[in-house]
Amino acid sequence: MAHTKLPLSFYRQTDVVALAQQLIGNVLCTRIDEAPLTSGIITETEAYCGHNDKASHAYGGRRTARTETMYQSGGIGYVYLCYGIHHLFNVVTNKADQADAVLIRAIKPVEGKERMLKRRKSEKVTPSLTAGPGRLTQALGITTHLDGIDLSGNTIWISDSEEALAKERIATSPRIGVDYAEEDANLPWRFYISNSKWVS
Repeated sequence: MAHTKLPLSFYRQTDVVALAQQLIGNVLCTRIDEAPLTSGIITETEAYCGHNDKASHAYGGRRTARTETMYQSGGIGYVYLCYGIHHLFNVVTNKADQADAVLIRAIKPVEGKERMLKRRKSEKVTPSLTAGPGRLTQALGITTHLDGIDLSGNTIWISDSEEALAKERIATSPRIGVDYAEEDANLPWRFYISNSKWVS
């Protein structure tokens, strides 16, 4: 499948919520070490708006060894460990120091399904393979050692889709698991392909 890699200028747009929507339907690709290409259509995302978003790791300008990646210019991957188990993959967006990011929550497998099954110790391709942020990273071979990786390279990248996704096919809801974020927990910043079984 011939796709065009999204340019760094795409990730540096200033509206992280719009960008989270635009990522739906594009193709997340990995080629980890010597492994074959694995890829999947992005079916679900969540936007996190830097300093002003109580659900963001960078809320209030918080800077730690972990969040430093978020403060770079858009177009790199932010990979962190959740509950000490799940590696979660985020796309850093906007200009440097804004700390905006989009969490990729689910994909629909396209290429390298055999490799994904092996990584997930699964026997058949069902939504449990890649529908969920910790599942898709395991299937694609993404771990925290890839934190800060340049998305214009050949290890992790996102390609545009050959099929434009009609706006009405994208549904919205509040984000998942951010109850601690007070009023920001209700922001409708989760986007997903409606009626898709490939969502978390």
